[in-house]
Amino acid sequence: MDIKSLIPFGRPTALARGAETDPFTAMRREMDRVFEDFTRDWSLPGTYAGASGFLSPKVNVAETEKGIEITAELPGIDEKDIDLDLADGVLTLKAEHRAEKEEKDEKRQYHLVERSYGTFMRRFALPFEPDAEKITAGFDKGVLKVEVPRSPEAEPKGKKITVNGH
Repeated sequence: MDIKSLIPFGRPTALARGAETDPFTAMRREMDRVFEDFTRDWSLPGTYAGASGFLSPKVNVAETEKGIEITAELPGIDEKDIDLDLADGVLTLKAEHRAEKEEKDEKRQYHLVERSYGTFMRRFALPFEPDAEKITAGFDKGVLKVEVPRSPEAEPKGKKITVNGH
C-alpha cells in the first residue's frame, strides 16, 4: 500500500516528505489536528464566547494599601444589567448579556433572527472587614472598576513578637 494515499489531498505533511514511516502515527496526528481545528471556536460554559451566550469576563483583583480593587471586562453589557452585592464579607458581581439581531431582505428572500443570552456571576471573599459605605463602582467603555476599602476598625493591629533561643 502506498503511504501517500493516506494523506488528505492537497495537504503536504512530513509523511509526504518521507520523514514519517508509520502510517498510523501520521493518521493519528491528522485526526487530532482535524478535531482541534473543528472545535477551536467552541467555548465551554464559563468561557467568554461573544454571541454564544456564555460569559466569563476577565477579572483582575489587586490588593492596595486602602483595600481591594476589582476590574472586570464586560464588553457588550449595559450598565443596567450589572448587579453588585455585598453580604457576609462576600462581594458578588452578576451581569447579564442580551443581544438580538434581525435582518430581512425581500429582494434576496431571506430573514435572519439571531438571539444570544448569557449570564455571569463571580463571588469574591474579602480577606478583611470592608467599609461598606465607601465601596465605589464605575463603569466606562465596557470596563467595571470596583474599589472596596478596608474598615477603619479592621485595620491590622500588629504586635512585634521576639524570638528567644534556648
